[in-house]
Amino acid sequence: MSSKKEVRVGLIQMTCAEDAEVNLQRSIANVREAAKAGAQVICLQEVFNVQYPCQTEDHANFELAETIPGPSTTAMAAIAKELGVVIVVPVFEKRTHGLYHNSAVVIDADGQTAGLYRKMHIPDDPLYYEKFYFTPGDRGFLAFNTRFAKVGVCICWDQWYPEAARLTAMQGAELLFYPTAIGWIPGEKDVYGASQYSAWQTMIRSHSIANGVFTGAPNRVGVEGAIQFWGGSFMADPYGNVMAQSPHEGENQLVVTCDLSLINTARTHWPFFRDRRIDAFADLQKRWCEQ
Repeated sequence: MSSKKEVRVGLIQMTCAEDAEVNLQRSIANVREAAKAGAQVICLQEVFNVQYPCQTEDHANFELAETIPGPSTTAMAAIAKELGVVIVVPVFEKRTHGLYHNSAVVIDADGQTAGLYRKMHIPDDPLYYEKFYFTPGDRGFLAFNTRFAKVGVCICWDQWYPEAARLTAMQGAELLFYPTAIGWIPGEKDVYGASQYSAWQTMIRSHSIANGVFTGAPNRVGVEGAIQFWGGSFMADPYGNVMAQSPHEGENQLVVTCDLSLINTARTHWPFFRDRRIDAFADLQKRWCEQ
C-alpha cells in the first residue's frame, strides 16, 4: 500500500461587492484564515475580485480586466510567499487591447508563478454572455508543479467536457480545480434548482472517478444582478466521494485533507488509463460523426 502523502486543500466561497479592491482585500483575509486552518493549496472562485461581469454585453465592463502580472496577482503572490501556500487566482485577464481571457494563475508557495491557464470553453447563455468578453484559451489543458502537489485548473464551463478533465489529468494533475461562477437565474430555482446543482456536482465528481484525481470546485455565493449564485463549493476524492461541502448560502472556507496516495490506489483498482482505447478515439477531433 502506498504511504500517505497528505495535502491540505482550501476552497474559498465568497460574495463579491462592486469594488474590486474590497473584494481583493476580503479574499486575502479569507486566504489567511484558510492558511491558519492548515490549508496549503488554496483556490479562489472564478474572476474572484469582481462581480460576475457577463450578465449583460457592456463594453464598460472591459475596464474590470487586468493584466498578468497585475494588481491582483501581485498582491496574491506576496501573500503566497508570506504564508508559504499555493494560491489559484482566477482573473478577468487583459492580454492586450481588444484581447481578453477568463484565466487562472497558479502561484507557488514561494510567490513565483507556476503557470497560467486560460478558459477553453466559453458559454453564451442567458445572463452568461461570456463570448462577448472572452477569447477561448490557446494554451491547452495544463498541470503545474507546485511545492505541495501538481495542480491542474479548468474553469466553470470547462466542467461539462470530460475531455478537458482527461487531458488535464494526463498532464499529471493530482489536484484538479474548477473555479466557478454558477447560479440560478430568475424563475428557475423552484422548479429546476435542485436538479441543476445535482447535475453540476455529479459532473465534477465524475471527473474524479474517471481520472482518479481529487477535484475541488469553489463557487461564489449571494445575489449579483439577476443571478443567485448557489455556493455549494465542494471537494471530491478519486472515488467521487464528496469529502466536504459548503452551504448554499453564506461565505465559507472549506479546508480538507487530501491523501494523494489514493490516486495510485484508485487507478490500480479502477485502471481506466490502462484500458483506454486510444486507437479508437480519432473521431473526438470531429464536431459530429455523420452516419
